[in-house]
Amino acid sequence: MSFLRRRKGKASDSEPAPIEDESEKEQENQKHKQKQKLPCKDGGKPQKWSCVDSCCWFIGFICSIWWFLLFLYNAMPASFPQFVTEAITGPLSDPPGVKLRKEGLMAKHPVVFVPGIVTGGLELWEGHQCADGLFRKRLWGGTFGELYKRPLCWVEHMSLDNETGLDPSDIRVRPVSGLVAADYFAPGYFVWAVLIANLARIGYEEKTMYMASYDWRLSFQNTEVRDQTLSRIKSNIELMVATNGGNKVVVIPHSMGVLYFLHFMKWAEAPAPMGGGGGSDWCAKHIKAVVNIGGPFLGVPKAVAGLFSVEARDIAVARAFAPGVLDKDVFGLQTLQHMMRMTRTWDSTMSMIPKGGDTIWGGLDWSPEGYCNCSAKKVKNNDTNTAAENRVNYGRIISFGKDVAETHSSKIEMIDFRDAVKGNNLANATHCDVWTEYHEMGVGGVKAVADYKVYTTESVLDLFRFVAPKLMTRGDAHFSYGIADNLDDPEYEHYKYWSNPLETKLPNAPDMEIYSLYGVGIPTERAYVYKLTPTAECYIPFQIDASAEGGSENPCLKGGVFSSDGDETVPVLSAGFMCAKGWRGKTRFNPSGIPTYIREYDHAPPANLLEGRGTQSGAHVDIMGNFALIEDVLRVAAGAKGEDLGGDKVHSDIFKWSENIDLDL
Repeated sequence: MSFLRRRKGKASDSEPAPIEDESEKEQENQKHKQKQKLPCKDGGKPQKWSCVDSCCWFIGFICSIWWFLLFLYNAMPASFPQFVTEAITGPLSDPPGVKLRKEGLMAKHPVVFVPGIVTGGLELWEGHQCADGLFRKRLWGGTFGELYKRPLCWVEHMSLDNETGLDPSDIRVRPVSGLVAADYFAPGYFVWAVLIANLARIGYEEKTMYMASYDWRLSFQNTEVRDQTLSRIKSNIELMVATNGGNKVVVIPHSMGVLYFLHFMKWAEAPAPMGGGGGSDWCAKHIKAVVNIGGPFLGVPKAVAGLFSVEARDIAVARAFAPGVLDKDVFGLQTLQHMMRMTRTWDSTMSMIPKGGDTIWGGLDWSPEGYCNCSAKKVKNNDTNTAAENRVNYGRIISFGKDVAETHSSKIEMIDFRDAVKGNNLANATHCDVWTEYHEMGVGGVKAVADYKVYTTESVLDLFRFVAPKLMTRGDAHFSYGIADNLDDPEYEHYKYWSNPLETKLPNAPDMEIYSLYGVGIPTERAYVYKLTPTAECYIPFQIDASAEGGSENPCLKGGVFSSDGDETVPVLSAGFMCAKGWRGKTRFNPSGIPTYIREYDHAPPANLLEGRGTQSGAHVDIMGNFALIEDVLRVAAGAKGEDLGGDKVHSDIFKWSENIDLDL
């Protein structure tokens, strides 16, 4: 300001301006130096760069880069990713819908999708105080945001009543409706979306496509009791047939949806009040074909490990890598205990316990597969030495110890657990925040289970009744796992047999077709080596022994898991047996001789990251984007029959293994 005043003053002023300017500059420099020397705190040292500052700057840097890349992605032309992919891998083939549209194929038969377990969205309609603000928000599917924000509240609302298998008090979680219910499981992770898009390219739209969403946690009959889901599916199929010129529907179930639709077909024809009262010809009038994808017709061994210890191959590796983090009371999380408490209230999981007992899955010293077959590579018939060296006891679905899994049954001392006395509660179990039925077994009960040493699919049922009696009380009321002696016995009119293809008949619909489409060439869980976990507070006493390795002598044993050929979830034996033998031609399970076809898709992983999950995948969910499978489905929907597709397409030994099963047809 003094400088401005000098400019306004007269030139004859006697003040020596230059001298004043120099003094002011010196004062300002001294003040600036003093500020630089000032400590951050009184009497303290100058402030240093802290770890928190580094973290904040790092997070800010990552977020800035992320938003910048997101901006570039949204700004680039839609065709740019395809241009880059083609520049690296060469020209891409047309999607099946585009290819078939060029051939002149058009929409004909209405299509019904039946999603499997966990792939359908669930939303909240009523909940406790901790769930305020979540009305009609997805608790399952989507971003799973509430799982991270309030995990215990999420577990509470995703659980069902442990006595009834229905809603807990004041909680209502219901399935999302429409195609959006299962088109994507999570953002960017498709389930049905690719198939829907390709159907749309040959003329399909929402009025000719129907997603039969249901609460996949419930037992199949309880979806009707609580939500009338089976009635809704029946009404929608009847409407679609009536409004599409009488063209019958093509039903496309996936995974557990295959079992659910088996139940539905029996329910639709059964008399009320247990069934839908449609009559014995309802399926013949309304269904053109059932195109099953990745169907666990005879169950999956994964269900055994899931119910026994909440594990699969990946979880077992994680427990071995970081012992105690998942299953013990570290930081109060008790993650596996919460998962066990929740999933053991989901009655639907019991629908996938292996069916057919030792007749189908093998006994203590034999299995239909015989030799080690954990990949697409097959043992040559003339290579008898290799086959003998790699023989696997797949029939032993649970073995306590690697040596037990490999020893002949005559040398194993098995102490029966069924009459063991439960008692001497687990250590400090009363202090556990999470209740599981293991807490009531006691040390003696746990030891009795391990002393039995080896379990087949038949003895596994007794095992579950011992370790999880409440679970199996509900399960035995809704599902069955045996083989019927006489299908005309009135006993088998009960709904608990309807989802077991070995205890029920197919509809009287000789013009209908049944397909089994599934992937092969991926090691798939078939049997397990277990061990006891160290006694600890609030623990799950059993876990897969991830240290059990077969090495070169038994390459199918890795990380405590015996693998066979399959789609990574469903073994070939379960997906293919019924269409290869059980239903092939006129049998007691298929009295009208409905034509059956097997279409296998040899797994080929994506060549690079730009291909995403690939277009030739045989994995259980990724196969929904397999171009060859989609083309087969579209052709059937457009009117083709199994013979038009070329009949069976097989890469595995399913027909050979089926002949090894001695089943009265």
